[in-house]
Amino acid sequence: MLSLLFYLTMRESYYMGAKNVLGGELETCSMSPRTGFFRDGCCRTGAEDVGLHIVCAEMTDEFLKFSKSRGNDLSTPIPAYDFPGLVAGDRWCLCALRWREALEAGMAPKVNLRATHISSLEFIDLEDLQRHAVDDD
Repeated sequence: MLSLLFYLTMRESYYMGAKNVLGGELETCSMSPRTGFFRDGCCRTGAEDVGLHIVCAEMTDEFLKFSKSRGNDLSTPIPAYDFPGLVAGDRWCLCALRWREALEAGMAPKVNLRATHISSLEFIDLEDLQRHAVDDD
């Protein structure tokens, strides 16, 4: 019981202190559709998130087609997982390496810097993220 309590306490303190790539408090990416590995609207991560869903990206038709061609169909609804399917304009927490792969293919979607987790900087240069920032960043 003590180890579970310790784990939950550490997890909560980690999430409350999450930072974005600009060094500020991590902001919500999207509540509609509800995104994030933990489906709390934020691009937070933890040990369970092996894909590192930490880049808050604004979907485009081009990126959705690109992602589907790479084996990750984000546009088709999956009711069993309460997943509505994404359309252009939706914001979604992407895996850092998928965003970088899209960047290298010239298909990277725009990102919300204030809602992109600082850990993404381990995989993506800040300058690349800034060049793809949405207008409200």
